[in-house]
Amino acid sequence: MTANYTTTITVDASPQEAYDAINDVSSWWGRITGSTTAVDDEFVYVVPGLHYSGFRVTDLEPGRRVSWLVTGSHLDFVADKQEWNGTTVRFDIADVDGRTRVTFTHDGLTADDECYDVCTNAWGMFVDGSLKALIDTGVGAPYSFGGDEALTTDDHDELHRQVATAAAASKTV
Repeated sequence: MTANYTTTITVDASPQEAYDAINDVSSWWGRITGSTTAVDDEFVYVVPGLHYSGFRVTDLEPGRRVSWLVTGSHLDFVADKQEWNGTTVRFDIADVDGRTRVTFTHDGLTADDECYDVCTNAWGMFVDGSLKALIDTGVGAPYSFGGDEALTTDDHDELHRQVATAAAASKTV
């Protein structure tokens, strides 16, 4: 069995500050539609022309853990467009000698997956770079779009509907 993708950052902030930053997804990953503040909340993240994914918040333990289930996805750059479906993104937060360690794991994303190299590179950029910067300095480096890539609120809403429809269809199978 191949291991799930994991990366760890250590920051000079409290576990609660790290938890709060993780849940401010737009400030470190990019624009989302939906909410991340309560268990069963759902949100959609989009990279136009490349990737979109829908998530359901499955675990929120302030200062300790955040988990999201991928309820639907579309990866334009691999054969299995729904490769992320049913995987889980998890942030485990711990106080270690007065510093905070955040261990990020994408359960179900393994070296056997076609998107592994591209996806782990992106997760590294966002978790090791942008999220760490947000926690350390208050300013992340989320992905943003302009020009022809800019998505309207209606675009985001339509993608959210598509992910919700795909998730509902998968429950009836």
